Amino acid sequence: MSQLVYSSKENIVIDSSLHNEDRSARAFRSKKEEKRYWILLITLIALGVLSSYGLLVYNNPVPVDSPSFIPVVKRRMVALVAMVIPAICQSLSTVAFQSITNNRIITPSLLGFEALYSTIHTSTMFFFGASIFIGFNGVGSFVFQVIAMVLMCLILYGWLLSGKYGNLQLMLLVGVIIGTGLRSLSTFMRRLLAPSEFDILQARLFGSVNNADSGYFPVAIPIVIIAALLLLAYSKNLNVVSLGKNACTSLGVNHQFSVIYTLILVAVLMSISTALVGPLTFYGFLVATLCYQAAPTYDHRYIFPMAFAIGFLIITGAYFFMYHVFNAQGVVSVIIEMFGGITFLIVILRKGTL
Repeated sequence: MSQLVYSSKENIVIDSSLHNEDRSARAFRSKKEEKRYWILLITLIALGVLSSYGLLVYNNPVPVDSPSFIPVVKRRMVALVAMVIPAICQSLSTVAFQSITNNRIITPSLLGFEALYSTIHTSTMFFFGASIFIGFNGVGSFVFQVIAMVLMCLILYGWLLSGKYGNLQLMLLVGVIIGTGLRSLSTFMRRLLAPSEFDILQARLFGSVNNADSGYFPVAIPIVIIAALLLLAYSKNLNVVSLGKNACTSLGVNHQFSVIYTLILVAVLMSISTALVGPLTFYGFLVATLCYQAAPTYDHRYIFPMAFAIGFLIITGAYFFMYHVFNAQGVVSVIIEMFGGITFLIVILRKGTL
């Protein structure tokens, strides 16, 4: 309990709680919060590892002492790696994107990554047919999708964040318009497809780790690691950028360069995630929202690890329960998106504004 001390000599009232030894000017307001953070982070990581172990060995039809046990685990390892990659991409990119926009509602999906992914696959089916569409896979198609998404965002950034524009809100608005237009175009083309072609296309557009091909990993993993490390190394600058343009400029940080640099890394991470497993619209928002509640700090050096731990636990835990408890393999991403959408509505209703 705080106590007020009155100094008759200087006529000053001093709150003794300000001299609490537990408070500091570090990333956390008190040692208690820092301790709680580390306990929660270690717990989430342990639960994520436990879920991963369950995905690899639980309900394995091959006995442990059988020579076929390891090959089965290796096949399951492909799905696990396909979960780790979007967990890194979605969690880090969403937190970074919300920091530079100073808005905890919007997500990188507003830039139209899912819409462009849908348009690429729909137009391939529409113009070239099912046989070409089925053959549109492999490292070449993966790299093409990633490059197309990143180029679209770079053109958008270069146009709207430089020169006479330099307006982040305008860029987001144009991104929403472009995304809406691409979705409308994709919907129009899908309506003209034959029912059999539509079914094949819809399976590809459904976000799932089953879409991932282990042949993509030699390309995707190094890019994700480099982009994630660059984003982590830029954490201190993100702490300043999140204060706003005026404060950022006053503290000597180039706001425009920081925003564009961060958006490029966000574009790379989101492109890899979308091209690998498909659209996951509300997954990143769900992870970021829970992260802000679990990590009571402004420092991105602590926010990023917590975001990844939560994202990894959500996706591995969801797949474990849906695969081995409820036997509902096809609805995992639907469940994640449903909870993400509900969380989005709750936050909107509580804040009352974007």
